[in-house]
This record gives sequence, structure tokens and C-alpha cells, in this order.
Amino acid sequence: MTVATVYKQGWSLDEVHWHLFDPHKVEPAMLAAVKAAALVEYNAPDYVSYLKRVFADGGPQTLDAIEQWGREESQHGKALGRWAEMADPGFRMDEAFARFRKGYTPPHFEGDSAQSVRGSRRGEMIARCVVESGTSSYYSAIRDATDEPVLKEIAGRIAADEYRHYKLFYDTLHAQPEPDLSFWSKLKIAIGRVRESDDDELAYAYYCANVPPDQEADKPYSRTAYSRASAATSMSIYNRKHIQKLVQMVVKAVGADPHGWIASLMGAILWRRMQSKTA
Repeated sequence: MTVATVYKQGWSLDEVHWHLFDPHKVEPAMLAAVKAAALVEYNAPDYVSYLKRVFADGGPQTLDAIEQWGREESQHGKALGRWAEMADPGFRMDEAFARFRKGYTPPHFEGDSAQSVRGSRRGEMIARCVVESGTSSYYSAIRDATDEPVLKEIAGRIAADEYRHYKLFYDTLHAQPEPDLSFWSKLKIAIGRVRESDDDELAYAYYCANVPPDQEADKPYSRTAYSRASAATSMSIYNRKHIQKLVQMVVKAVGADPHGWIASLMGAILWRRMQSKTA
């Protein structure tokens, strides 16, 4: 059994072994997924501004941790974007990101409200745990699925960061002085955040990353079409163990046993759903 390398926090782009890049091992579907992921990751500054408003009086340690999280997320985008430009010389990360930013800005990123769209700080951290569960498992899946050495390394580094981010948000969740939420309230927030994966963020990122500007007239953006394309591409990367790990992390965040029957049932349901989307 191959054991994945464990990467420490605080790595830089200069540490990536770019010289090992092998263009013959680049797969088109993987490239499409990585391009889209690069845009989403690089968009972290908007999330940082929003979270800093929500936790404005949360203390310097919390605010510093949010800033550090944002820097690491942006670096993920840079690393993925650089790899994508190596794999496809016609891809321009900055141009694709500019299009993405112009067309995608969630309402809660605008304005100066300090209220979480999840209803509370605890709710916000549950939603963040859901996201980090998904990204940690996703980059683990990319790491395991690709044979391209540089992408395997980048995905491994990002997966390790995302797992640490999950722990950061999980600890922040339980450090809040607010009253605890009921299990069903937590589950509702988690399910709601999962359902948001069908919104414009992932679909529009996939569109901007994979449809060149000169093809926009012939291939106009459709949330339904590109959400389906994004899901089919991304979900084909996963295998069963990645899905179970994702579910266990989410279940833990909502206060249930990550190794209990709820996690087993949810893992089986999610796996079947994903298989149906890739069929």
C-alpha cells in the first residue's frame, strides 16, 4: 500500500518540484477540474473580508487565523493556476479569474453587515467545516487519481492544508460563547451548505476556466449545464473512501458520531448520488 506524503503547514510555491512536470500524464478531465478549482481557491480574499466582519470582536487570535487561512487559500489558487498554465499554455489564470470575479459575487460579500448568513457564528463555522471537509477530500482524491507528479504533490499539499483548516474552524466553532445549536439546526445548516454546491460559484468557475472568451457567444453560460459539467468532471475523481471521509468530517461537525450509523448511511447515499451524476 502506498502511503501519501504528509506535508507541513507553511509551504511556498518555491518548494513545489515544478521541474518534475510530465505533460504526457495530464488528463483532459483532470485539467478542466483543476482550472475551475484554481479560480475558486484564489477568490479567498472575499471570504476573508466577510469572515472578519462576522468575527470582528472575536479577538486578534481569531482574526489572525482567518487572515492566515485566506493567504493559504489564495496560494492554493496560485499553485493550481500555475500548474494549469503549464498543462495548457493557452490558459491564462489572471484572465479567467477576472471574468469569474466580474460575474460572481455573493450578496453577503457586499456591504458591511456583521451578521452571518448562517444565523450565528456557530452556524458559520459549521458551514465552513462542511466546505473544508469537501475540499480536503477533493484534493485527496485528485492526489490519488492523478499520475502527473507535480499535480500529485500540489494536491497533497493542499489536502493537508484543508484538513488543518477544518480543525481551525471546528475549534473556533466550539470556542464561541453563543448557546449551542440543536443537532437538527446544525444538520440543517450543513445540508444547506452542501446544496449550495449547485449554485453559481462552482458552475461559473468551471465556465470561465474552460470556455475561452472568444467562445462565449457560441457557448453562453447556463448554470444548469455548467453545474452538471462541473459535477460530472469533479465527481469522477472521487472513490468511495474519499466520500466516507468527507461524510465523517461533516457528521463530526454537527455533533454526531463520525463512525456511527448516521455517517454510514449518509456516506452510502452520497456515494450513490455521485455515481448517478457520473453515469
